[in-house]
Amino acid sequence: MAEEPKNARKSFGDIAPHLADITDEVLFGDVWRDAALSPRDRSLVTVASLISLYRVNEMPFHFRKAVENGLTRDEIIGAITHLAFYAGWPPAMTALKIARKVFEEMDHTASPSS
Repeated sequence: MAEEPKNARKSFGDIAPHLADITDEVLFGDVWRDAALSPRDRSLVTVASLISLYRVNEMPFHFRKAVENGLTRDEIIGAITHLAFYAGWPPAMTALKIARKVFEEMDHTASPSS
């Protein structure tokens, strides 16, 4: 029986199978499971890095993952606010827009259909 493809393999494994494998096995396998940081703390570090480096493409995924890993929405907004003074106003304002959209999508997904 074949193993179910993991997230990266599903997302871009057709065009970059090796990159998908190392993303699934090394990044989200070895690195994210390292006991030196909790998943919650790892998400906070990742979100802060993405905001500071203005990596807007990765923010939606990692904002969701941060909530899954135990960060509250208020903590994410607090991190964005704090980073406005260190990473700059434009990255913080962009991160706020992305966070708002992600939170709205999460609320829409979580609410029962009428």
